[in-house]
Amino acid sequence: MTKKFTPTNARELALVALEQVEQSGAYSNLQLDQLLKKYPLADKDRRLATNITYGVLQHKLTLEYWLAAVTNGKRLDSWVKVLLLSAIYQYHYLERVPDWAVTNESIEIAKHRGNPGIRKFVTGVLHAILRQGLTDLQDITDPVERLSIQASVPVWLVEELVAEYGKEKATAVLRTINEPAHQVVRINRAKTTMTEVQQALTAEGIQFSESAVAEDALVISKGEVVTSALFKEGLITIQDESAMLAVESMAVSPNDRVLDACAAPGGKTVQIAAKLTGDGHVDALDIHPHKVRLIEKNANRLGLADRVTAHALDARKVAAAFSDETFDKILVDAPCSGIGLMRRKPEIRYTKTKEDSAHLHQIQLAILNAVAPKLKKGGIITYSTCTILKQENEETVTAFLAAHPEFSLVKTQTARKIKDERHSPTLTILPSDFDSDGFFISSLKKGK
Repeated sequence: MTKKFTPTNARELALVALEQVEQSGAYSNLQLDQLLKKYPLADKDRRLATNITYGVLQHKLTLEYWLAAVTNGKRLDSWVKVLLLSAIYQYHYLERVPDWAVTNESIEIAKHRGNPGIRKFVTGVLHAILRQGLTDLQDITDPVERLSIQASVPVWLVEELVAEYGKEKATAVLRTINEPAHQVVRINRAKTTMTEVQQALTAEGIQFSESAVAEDALVISKGEVVTSALFKEGLITIQDESAMLAVESMAVSPNDRVLDACAAPGGKTVQIAAKLTGDGHVDALDIHPHKVRLIEKNANRLGLADRVTAHALDARKVAAAFSDETFDKILVDAPCSGIGLMRRKPEIRYTKTKEDSAHLHQIQLAILNAVAPKLKKGGIITYSTCTILKQENEETVTAFLAAHPEFSLVKTQTARKIKDERHSPTLTILPSDFDSDGFFISSLKKGK
């Protein structure tokens, strides 16, 4: 039994975050946020803790491969394994952090948390790594296994991406998913303009560039936007560029009645609401009451609560709440495997399976089938996901159209004409396309 352990510095906090993600399946971003609130650190240490947490998760299979070569596959206590993986990550990927600092602090953590035997073991492993170096990944003879270990992505997912996109595109995707995710903000046009936000960000010392992907997006390169006056006053919100394109493609009119069928936490709901005036309104659904409160909180912060009604309702049971042909437009940002978010939520790659994707395909179809009658003739269902697996994207759309001849697929278009030269009417954004999240969008029109 290990000693009671309370994190007091960046490496210790990262260790606790990684352990909790491993043991409870918690999302890394939420887990890290909670720990940083509970155990405040200086900005420099916050950045180090964040870097280690995300870095170890992103490179987990690579780090495990290197660790196994040193420990001969010996079974380790969970926290000891995480401690050693964290040290290897820092040795190899953090060039500015001296090896001696990593070694000394890792040994101290082992000493305080474990017993003399564990401290001695950790010391021996770390010294062996520094003495021998790390195993060359090029020595892995099987090309799929090598790509899996290099990118730290399960073999099944490597095989799926290669089958769906070809080796060149799949390799490009796998090469980019371990790069740091950009922080992106969307301006709230219901309250401000792009020019006003740019001037205010500059005045606060926050550095940014205009997005090449979404018209209302700014990519932040330096500075903390969540503590800025702009964010607190609801003039901006955090949202990835690719995710903005679903609502952007909807061409929402001011007086539209819109259904956001899978809405929490409400990022796209408020994006829709910002385009509404007069009689325009958006009904936002989520199956969980606590997530409905997140939608309402989001709408309140952005000053859009009067245009949003949030409902605790399973989208598959929408018939119980709304009459047929109620909505001008419907957004189904469907539950999905989230494979397009591997850069932002790196643990996704280890927890999802091909069977999960097949199950989600059925849920997606059920939601589309349920909401279809609620759309007015001539209206459009925008179906989107944050995955890049075709079973949940093109195959879901194809199955829906086969069952609903009254719908047709029209070309998804965005303000910046993203990938407009493509032949497919659907739009797939790969993480390697624009250095953003992976995303899929389709536009299903009711009535020929």
